[in-house]
Amino acid sequence: MLSIALRTLRTRWVTFVGSFVALSLGVSLLAVMGLALASSLDAPERQPERFAAAPVVVQGQDSLRVPTPIGDRTQKLAQPRAVPGQTVAKLKELGTVVEDRSFAVKVEDGPGSLVGHPWSTAAFAPYQISAGRAPHTADEVVVTGGWASLGEQVRTHRGTVTVVGTVAPRGFEDAVFYTDARAAQLSPVSTQLVVDADAAAVRSAVDDRSKVLTGAERRRADADPDRDSEALTAMNAMFGTAGGVTAFVSVFVVASTFAFAVAQRRREFGLLRTAGATPGQIRRMVFAEAAVVGVLASAAGCVLGAYGAPKLAEWVVDGGLAPSWFTIGDYTWPYHLAFWTGLFVALVGVIAASWRAGRTGPTQALREASVDSKAMTWGRWLFGTGLLLTALVTLGLALVDDPGELLHRKTYVSRPMLLITAVALLAPIVVRPLTRLIAWLPAQLPGAVGMLVRENAAAGVRRTAAIAAPVLVTVALAGSLLGATATLNEAKATETREQTAADFVVRPAGDAGFDPATVERLKAVDGAEVSVSSTSAVYVLEEGVALIKSEARAAEAGPLAKTVHLPLASGRVADLDDGSIIVNEEWEKHTVGQRVAVWLGDGTRKSLRIAAVMTTGTGDNGVYVTPANASGAPADRVDVSLADGADFGTVAAGLRDAVGASGGQVLTRDQWVRASYPETNETTRYGFFLVLGIALLYTGISLANTMVMATSDRVRDLAVLRLAGATQWQVLRLVGAEALMVVAVGGVLGLLVAGLNLAGMWSALGLLSVWSPVELPWKEIGAAVGICAVLAVVFSVAPASLAMRRRAVELAGIRE
Repeated sequence: MLSIALRTLRTRWVTFVGSFVALSLGVSLLAVMGLALASSLDAPERQPERFAAAPVVVQGQDSLRVPTPIGDRTQKLAQPRAVPGQTVAKLKELGTVVEDRSFAVKVEDGPGSLVGHPWSTAAFAPYQISAGRAPHTADEVVVTGGWASLGEQVRTHRGTVTVVGTVAPRGFEDAVFYTDARAAQLSPVSTQLVVDADAAAVRSAVDDRSKVLTGAERRRADADPDRDSEALTAMNAMFGTAGGVTAFVSVFVVASTFAFAVAQRRREFGLLRTAGATPGQIRRMVFAEAAVVGVLASAAGCVLGAYGAPKLAEWVVDGGLAPSWFTIGDYTWPYHLAFWTGLFVALVGVIAASWRAGRTGPTQALREASVDSKAMTWGRWLFGTGLLLTALVTLGLALVDDPGELLHRKTYVSRPMLLITAVALLAPIVVRPLTRLIAWLPAQLPGAVGMLVRENAAAGVRRTAAIAAPVLVTVALAGSLLGATATLNEAKATETREQTAADFVVRPAGDAGFDPATVERLKAVDGAEVSVSSTSAVYVLEEGVALIKSEARAAEAGPLAKTVHLPLASGRVADLDDGSIIVNEEWEKHTVGQRVAVWLGDGTRKSLRIAAVMTTGTGDNGVYVTPANASGAPADRVDVSLADGADFGTVAAGLRDAVGASGGQVLTRDQWVRASYPETNETTRYGFFLVLGIALLYTGISLANTMVMATSDRVRDLAVLRLAGATQWQVLRLVGAEALMVVAVGGVLGLLVAGLNLAGMWSALGLLSVWSPVELPWKEIGAAVGICAVLAVVFSVAPASLAMRRRAVELAGIRE
């Protein structure tokens, strides 16, 4: 059978081109992602940046450590603590101590991420003066890079300063250096310092409330020290998702292509059975064809992967998805994994087709009818129904047990694949009625084209389902993935809109928040009822082993109740005081009046009474405490409601005057809602477009291959139309119209899958007390369907046009 399989591959090469290309691309993508994963796992340890030349760095407590029966659990503190004063005094006896401070600086037309530091810390990077001198007075600064020149007056939200010196940039920050005294005024709290002393002596001088950093550990004192590992983790998650989709679509395309090829070769298999071939031999022949294609495609894919991996590394670095140092290393295991996975995919994809081929009877050699009969096999019924029921049952269980699970990315990325497979397997059931419905109006038009399109599509159920399958995949993935993120974003925006009762929201210019003087000026505005709040965190140990961090907002209960509509399930906002907390229903303890042991944002342990309970929502409701339970958290938001009889314009002008010196921004309620509209994470967005790009690429391959196969198989049908009096243009128009019909069928089925997925998410949001509309990405879906339509028309009309260059009489008698 191997020799027959090889001859079949040589004779019917058009049938296998699509599977070869799809597999080779899939293997290349798996090889590329495997190489990227291996390179990220073997990433070098990031070295210190700001403190590369610092002898010893001492940090105050910046993390919470809680012992549990299964080991210590840790979380980063929202408000890190300063090094205790008595410890600082001991360190000063050992050597010079320099306090470090970091704070945001906003400059119009300057770098967007400017950060201020005291000049004494510049030597620890080290920065060196390249022009000018060090700052001596409060209104003098030294800047990195060339965005400001010597002597230039720079207006910041912290006052106008004069640039008296510049230092060469070191690539990891855009810095502004003030005098030490001025930096201490702008950022009073210092959470880390540099000590010029022996490391062992420093360790003996500090207690367990501080950390001593030396060597490579000094990187922990840099801003966002975990950014490289977090970026690599996000990148690997993106590649893992893309790899999973690649494997899924590869199996889908190979299975669809081989199933259609087997259906086309019924008479061929019938002749082999008539000649004495057993069903097992037929199955082995089909398997051998798939194995040969799999080996060749996998080898070609590994070669493509070796070329594409460095390109991918450049792309993720340029896009900010990976650290600047990220490159592809020299590894061999990703090639082995990709090769054998590709071969496995080829063989798995052909299982159903080989079984069907083995069941072909000898009488099929006499078959002449083109109408598909029994398109739904018992296998399709069994697996299609089973997958559909699995999808629906798991959806129902999730809605009953944990609706929030349906809002997680891993859920709304994987769930569509289950439904796509189920709908594709059950597609022949709905193809005939769906094609008749779609083609009903064209069939009423003058001429026979509409009627022929309808009948040909309805008669060739298997052909229609095979061509519609890749369109179904693309539309379903685009609608489900992009629709899920858009629906979630709209739900979060709805929560913001419903919870904002204030007429104005004032926000600071930088991350340091409002200074006390600005807050007092805002409170003094006539006609304004002001609620000042700050961002913090609360930590709770649930089930005795899980240390959970919840975002917290600290505000006084009275003003808070007038400016915010919290989605309360029970309790009252007015009951919030220094001994209580407002939690949400996700908490293990969420009954009004219960006491819960928590750790505050600075690590202080406290027992608080539950004053009120909010609904879960999209998961961003967090908790509320009073300012007394958020020590050290700067005021970063001011909600303002109009007092009775107050004029809107007058209050707005007063608020702008109050924040003018600090550079804060006064927003109306509508402006605040628009400014707060959530955006999809950049890595998630890149990942989704990578996944959709892969799906669209596979769709193009599958469409092109299947349309060429289908059109080549119908050459005699087209010739009969020519002999019946149809012109070549009419025949080509018919072929193009049939292609559009099939794409429409796939698009409708894809929308059905996307609609079911988004309906599940909408139901989950409703159960979580968030009622917002479902958002379908119509533009992206339209673009995907448009591309599919163009590909389908081109790759059906082109081979038909080439075939009809011969005389119709010759084509009508052509052998299969």
